[in-house]
Amino acid sequence: MSQKRAAGLVGKLAENLKSKEFREYLMSTHFWGPVANWGIPIAALADINKDPKFISGRMTLALTLYSCCFMRFAWKVQPRNMLLFACHITNATAQSIQGIRFINYNYLTKKDDKQVAAA
Repeated sequence: MSQKRAAGLVGKLAENLKSKEFREYLMSTHFWGPVANWGIPIAALADINKDPKFISGRMTLALTLYSCCFMRFAWKVQPRNMLLFACHITNATAQSIQGIRFINYNYLTKKDDKQVAAA
């Protein structure tokens, strides 16, 4: 990409960021709802390497179903909310990983293996 074209793209981006529509978007629930919601998948991703004995199976299932429902909502609402969709697809993925870890630890691992892992 030429330097002149890159400068043109940066100028256009700066112009769009200054627009009234973008400022209105930043002040809307269409933006701040998903931003606040990102705490859930970030926490799930942070917990992926922690001991699986602390995972709540019920909460993991609830959060997975919640994200699946709201992923559909984010896709169907007009205008489509891709920030919310990305948040919920990330959360559904992270919660599914946690759910697999929960099932593996509580139902597929022998008690002897759990004691060895704890030591």
